Amino acid sequence: MNTALKLSTISPEDYLKGEETSPIRYEYIDGEVYAMAGESEPHNIVALNFALLLKTHLRGSGCRAFMEGIKTHIKTLTTERFYYPDIQVGCREVSPKSHVENQPKLVVEILSPSTERYDRSNKFYAYRHIESLEEYVLVAQDEKRIEIYRRETNWEWELYQEDSSIKPYLKSVDLEISFDEIYEDITF
Repeated sequence: MNTALKLSTISPEDYLKGEETSPIRYEYIDGEVYAMAGESEPHNIVALNFALLLKTHLRGSGCRAFMEGIKTHIKTLTTERFYYPDIQVGCREVSPKSHVENQPKLVVEILSPSTERYDRSNKFYAYRHIESLEEYVLVAQDEKRIEIYRRETNWEWELYQEDSSIKPYLKSVDLEISFDEIYEDITF
């Protein structure tokens, strides 16, 4: 979560209504909204590469990859949140007026210095409450490193680096990931 500006407490309904016309994206956390800051070029390149890889792979499957413009809704007995993951995969019929994916099976966050701590802690904790979520993936932008957390292993940490003998595999979408494709056009 990028916390460039904190605004006043509002209802989820007012938040969603405001998001329809706002030129700025905001994340919603238990009644408080936070303006999203911009991202770096490497962050954007890695996210786009990953999303294109998913889009190509998912073609004809009934599932689709969404980039940062589609929110994820998380509601528990005590909290309600709307996040903008960098990438998510949903497998339900698309509603022409929807701006929210309620049932992602895969969420991918590209790590930034300003968001890494939050992506690893509060956001990860919240995402685990989504019953449909099978995998949570963290992708470094400053080195070739991908971390995968899977519901089926109780969110155990799996680390993959370029020199690993095993390539990262996304079981939720049956896709082996190529570091060369994810980090195409990135210079370290």
